[in-house]
Order: sequence, then C-alpha cells, then structure tokens
Amino acid sequence: MTRMLIRNGRLIDPSQGIDAGMDLLIEDGHVAGLEERIDAPPGTEIIDASELVVAPGFIDMHAHLREPGEEQKETIATGARAAAAGGFTAVCAMANTVPVNDDPSVTRFIIEKGREAGGARVHPIGALTRGRKGEALAEIGEMAREGAVAFSDAPLALTNTLLMRRALEYCRSFDAPVFVHPEDLLLSDSGSMHEGKVSTLIGLKGMPAAAEEMMVARDLILAASTSGRLHITHVSTRGSVELIRRAKAEGQRVSCEVTPHHISLIDEDVAAANYDPRWKMNPPLRSREDREAVLQGLYDGTIDAIVSDHAPHHRDENEMDFADAPFGVSSLETAVSVAIDRLYHAKVLGITQLVRLFSTSPAEILGLDAGSLRPGSVADITLLDLGRRWDVHSAQFISRGRNTPFEGVALRGKPAMTIVGGRIVWKN
Repeated sequence: MTRMLIRNGRLIDPSQGIDAGMDLLIEDGHVAGLEERIDAPPGTEIIDASELVVAPGFIDMHAHLREPGEEQKETIATGARAAAAGGFTAVCAMANTVPVNDDPSVTRFIIEKGREAGGARVHPIGALTRGRKGEALAEIGEMAREGAVAFSDAPLALTNTLLMRRALEYCRSFDAPVFVHPEDLLLSDSGSMHEGKVSTLIGLKGMPAAAEEMMVARDLILAASTSGRLHITHVSTRGSVELIRRAKAEGQRVSCEVTPHHISLIDEDVAAANYDPRWKMNPPLRSREDREAVLQGLYDGTIDAIVSDHAPHHRDENEMDFADAPFGVSSLETAVSVAIDRLYHAKVLGITQLVRLFSTSPAEILGLDAGSLRPGSVADITLLDLGRRWDVHSAQFISRGRNTPFEGVALRGKPAMTIVGGRIVWKN
C-alpha cells in the first residue's frame, strides 16, 4: 500500500464546508483520512504543507489542446503537463481538433493520449454537430459512452435554432451539458475587438456586446423549453450576466464560466498594447463596466466557474497584424495565479469561493467524481502558495503556446503542487 501524508496545511473543501488546519492521509490514490493531527504510518511519504492551501483538485472546464491535427501549437501531452503546472488536476479538451472530435474513435484517442501524458487528467468534450458544421448532430451517444463529458461546437456558435433545440433535448438523455459559444456572427461582422469608444479611437472593427447577449438570450429560452442542461462559455458582458442571473432566479438549469483575462483586462488594454495580437481573444476584452458586472457575477454566485480557455497558437501567427491574427491566448499556466492575484488579493473573493469556482462547481457541472476531499474520494489535490510572487515568462511555459497578454507581469499566488490519484505530477 502506498501512503502520503499532507501535513500542516490549511485544508479548504467547499463540498464539506471545511476551512481548517488539518492533515490529510492518502492511501492507494484515495483520501483515507482528515484529522487535525494524523500520525504517519511507517513508510509514508510526508508532504509539509505549512503556509499552503490544500484544496480539491482544480478542474479546467475549457481548453483547446489542438491534438489531433495541430500538434505544432500544442499536444495532449504538453497540454496535460502544462495544466498540471498551472495547478489543474483535470482539463477538458474542446472538440475543435483536426479531425474534429465528432466520432467515438477520436474521443478514445484523446483519452488514451491523456493517460499516457502523466500530467492532469484529460476529459474530452465531444462536438455537438458533425464536423462542427452546424448541419446534423454528431455521434453524441457513442461519444458519451466512450467518456465525453460534455458537447460543444465552440468556438463556433450553433446558429441553427431548431438544431440547437434538438441538441439540448438529445443531450438531456445522457445528462450531459451543452457548452455554447454565444456569438451572433452577423452582428460580430468579422470584428477583432470590443465595439466601443476604444475600437473607434484606434480604428479596429468592433464586436458589439449584443452579439453575445442575443445568443445568450436565445439559448436560455431554448434551455427553458427543453429542460436541457445549458452551459454558457466565457461570459463577458453586463447584459449576459444579467440574463443568466434572471434565468437562475427563475429556476433554470443553467451554468456559466468566465476566464481570468476577462476579469483582469479590458478593451483599454488593447489600445495600450499597441495592436499586439496577444490581446486578441473571442469574446474580446470588454469595457470597464462589463468587467465590473462580471466581477459582481462571480461575487454573487451567478457565475459558476473560472476556466483557462487555453488557446495556444504557433509563434508565426502571433506575429500577424492584429486584425488578421487568430483569437485566443495561452493560459493554462497563468489562469490560477491571475485569479488569486486579481480576485483573492484584490479582496473581490475569498479563497473558499475561489476554490469552489475552480474545483467543486466544475465537478458538479460535469458530473465528475471529483471536487471533494471526503474520505474515499480520489486523491486529486491542488496545493496553493497564496503569497508566492513570480513574474510571467512565457519562454518557461511547458505549453507550446507563448501567446499571453501577461508576459512580464508580476503576480502574487502560485500553485505549489499538483497531485493526481495520489501521485505528485507537478511541484514548483
């Protein structure tokens, strides 16, 4: 029997309402005990967690790992290890691969590659429609049986309203959430940043907030009429937050997420960055008012999770003009630190709230046996050093992506250790 004892840590587990100094004993990959003091059996590996937070493993619900098909940007192996370095014990791989993950054979491939990686667990998200073309539903049932935890065409919006209704109805049969990318493409009109005063001032074509809010409203209506499980990705506008808050108050079965870049950056930063494509993302960085609404949504529980929306690109793509460059930033290794720095240290959220957003709530949304440190649960654990100061240098990333708007930024807070199934997969 293999044993590990995590001693002297501040254990935070929202699923049990625990925030206390406790020891945690792991036996054969599972939590065996939680006590104020545990005497180590002979042969036990001791981890001194003094000054550290010990939390249920963090789960990244939204990342683009690129494999199969675009391994020059990222592989499942580099992505899984980068996720572990960022404090995640599990990462969900979106379906926009080449070929698309719209078939159980691709789902199996991703799961097998994830097992080989030796980093965070990898959970595939299957495509909602064949080829992500929005014309016919994909093999949802077969992918669910192979291990797909959710279904999505993101970063494409499913514009066919009837097909979206059918998708919500069908996925309900498997109790699987439908992840939607809320964007009215006609309203976005090939814009490259948020439409507002800043876009007008610097001469870039804008994407209005209404492009997101129109689709949020549509999908909430469809979810209400079908009782389907709707999950709205990367919420970024005040109107979206208000629509979701109202839907939840009415008892709708809806969840949503936000990214660290949308809680910490705004459209004014795009102007200050001198057209650097590392600040280009979809949804775009919004106005200061939108960001404040998103922060309020995190505080009052409207927003359920924080995700990386990791979208690595090859360095050649990062050297293109802003308008022509692809959307997305590399964020697996900065997401947790940015959240600690900009939410916990800025006194927007308490650490228990932050753990819930990264761990307990994602596990509940995805239906995973995770997000808790109850005795008997799988020992997926994230240890955090809330006080550690560090500077972001993308050259040191494990991820192949270097496209981060946080290059050179000083952050306070960093994952100290990542444990998956009772095994240390990363230690800072």
